[in-house]
Amino acid sequence: MTEDTHPNIEGALEILRALGLPRAQLNERSALCLLAILNLTAEKTWSEAENPLIGITPMMDFSREHYGKEYAPNTRETFRRQTMHQFIDAGISLYNPDKPTRPVNSPKAVYQIEPEALMLIKLYGTSRWEPALKAYLATRQTLVERYAKEREQNRLPVQIAPGKQIMLSQGEHSELIKAIIEDFAARYVPGGILIFAGDTGGKYFDEDLLSNLGVAVDSHGKMPDVVIYYPEKDWLLLIESVTSHGPVDGKRHDELARLFNGSTAGIVYVTAFPNRSVMARYLSVIAWETEVWVADAPSHLIHFNGVRFLGPY
Repeated sequence: MTEDTHPNIEGALEILRALGLPRAQLNERSALCLLAILNLTAEKTWSEAENPLIGITPMMDFSREHYGKEYAPNTRETFRRQTMHQFIDAGISLYNPDKPTRPVNSPKAVYQIEPEALMLIKLYGTSRWEPALKAYLATRQTLVERYAKEREQNRLPVQIAPGKQIMLSQGEHSELIKAIIEDFAARYVPGGILIFAGDTGGKYFDEDLLSNLGVAVDSHGKMPDVVIYYPEKDWLLLIESVTSHGPVDGKRHDELARLFNGSTAGIVYVTAFPNRSVMARYLSVIAWETEVWVADAPSHLIHFNGVRFLGPY
């Protein structure tokens, strides 16, 4: 830190160090994030710490307005992935406490200081800090486990095989992925084997099975939202879950064709929509030789270029 570093930033770093944050998080950015979730502006003392709900962009605004620290807009993900994720894992911050089911990538996502951490931090700089810190650290692991369990309970279970589930983050996109796996596949791909399902909160990937089908995925290639193998017909279904963007248009069709060009199984391209009003926005760009499924009319398929029904071209 430089000579003109504000004492609150130095104090925040000392607190993070005392709480056992990894070396990668012991920096000015993380110190400012802590100050932001405490609404501890430059003129306040630690006993005045608060517990606002605050998002990443407001944290960056807070850093600039109150501590003169400017961060480029493209560092937003660094704030989220390199500081706030670790704050959550350490039990220092809560994520979307006002609405735990908010989608992971929602622009409305907010963070809040964990109540017991707030009580502790208010004592920083007083004679009560050291004994309070010792007591807090003695129970923190239990606290971390509790919040981890609560986050897991708010995830979306998806049945991928009898007795086998995966967990996805909450949100419209994941709800549609769930419908694709549990409803579309049951109707149109009986006996199908899930190879890939992914959302912003996690993914399932049977890379070995995909490799056995001749596909070695390029690490730079963007996988479809769902990939299902249909052993009975030796088809590989590449399915995009569309709630706000991303149908199988001409460009995406070409991308997927290149990504899966080694497949020994026939390729079937499918775009899934939650309803027909969302589908209507994309009708003009959906690629020919693809299929469309709408979750609120699950017993119907729409075939773009009806030379044949569901199948590879």
